[in-house]
Amino acid sequence: MIRLTVFYPTTEGATFDHDYYRNKHVPLAVKTWGLDGAEIDKGIDGPYVAAVHFKFASQDALAAAMGSPGTGDVLADVANYTTITPVLQTSEIVG
Repeated sequence: MIRLTVFYPTTEGATFDHDYYRNKHVPLAVKTWGLDGAEIDKGIDGPYVAAVHFKFASQDALAAAMGSPGTGDVLADVANYTTITPVLQTSEIVG
């Protein structure tokens, strides 16, 4: 199992619309990539304002999702909820 995590670092002067992110952006990504859902974090304390965790069956499934036609729409939508440049991490779930 592969997890793609998108982190949004706390950035001075940046904006982040948690409601838009939760209600529109993440559902768009889930639908576009054919996933069952995602886990969304709203930062309380620490270096990140927010994060989201998407699970894929394999590295190939993640690559196929990133190459799908709708991924451009997902990426373009980022400007609708934040001015923060996201940080991505791909991980293998081992436990």
